[in-house]
Amino acid sequence: MKGQLFIIAIIVTMASCGASKKLESANAQINQLNGQITQMNGKISENDKQIADLKLANEINSKDAADCRIAKEALRKKKENLDRNLADRGTSLAQIEQRANDAIKRFEDAGCTVDYKNGRFHISIPDNFDFKSGSSNIGAKGRAALNVVAQVMYDNPGVQTVILGNTDTVKVKGVTDNWSLSTERANAVVRVLEDVYNINPKRLTAAGKSKFNPIASNDTPEGRTRNRRIEIIINPDFDRIWNLMED
Repeated sequence: MKGQLFIIAIIVTMASCGASKKLESANAQINQLNGQITQMNGKISENDKQIADLKLANEINSKDAADCRIAKEALRKKKENLDRNLADRGTSLAQIEQRANDAIKRFEDAGCTVDYKNGRFHISIPDNFDFKSGSSNIGAKGRAALNVVAQVMYDNPGVQTVILGNTDTVKVKGVTDNWSLSTERANAVVRVLEDVYNINPKRLTAAGKSKFNPIASNDTPEGRTRNRRIEIIINPDFDRIWNLMED
C-alpha cells in the first residue's frame, strides 16, 4: 500500500513540474506579446502624431493657397482698374512700354547709353559729348541729346528727372575742385532743359558726385573718359500709376 502511495506521489509531482514549465512558457509568451503590444502602441501613437501634423500642415497649406487665390484676384482687379483708367486717358500699359522703348532708341541714336535699374532709366551722356575740357558750357551734340530728354519729358508729364554730374580723379586747372565742376555741369543741363525746352523746374534736380561715382578704373585714359559723364536719371511716377490702380 505504501508503495502504491509513493508511486502516486511521484506521478503527481512530475505532472506538477510539467504544468509549471508550461505555465512559465505561457507567461514568457504573454510577456513577449505584451512587449510587442507596447511597441505597437508606441508606433500607433507616433503615427497618430504624424497624421495630426500632416492635417495641420494641410490646413496651413490650404489657407496659404486660399490667400494666394485672394491676392491673385485682387491683383487682377487692380490691373483691370489700371487698364481701364489708362484707356480713359487715351493710353495703355502697352503704349507706355512702347514709349519707353522708343525713348531708349532715341537716346542710343543720340550716342547715349541707357540702363534700367531699380525702376529708373539711367541715361549716360559722355563728357566730351557735352562739354569741352574743364568747361560747363554745353556743346551742340550735348544740346541734341538734351532735345531727346526734353521730348521724353514732354511725352511723359509724370516723370521726374535727376541730372548727375560725374568727373574722373584728375583736377582740372582753373576749377576750384571736381565737386564744383560736376555740380556746375549738372546745373548747366538743368538750365538748358528749363530755359530752352521749357521743362517745369519742379521736375528737375541737379546734383554733382565729383569723382566718387566711377563706372570704370581711373588708372587708364579709357576709364577716365567713361567716368567723365552726365548721368540723367528718369524716374517714372509710380505713385500716379498706383493711384490709377486704386481709382
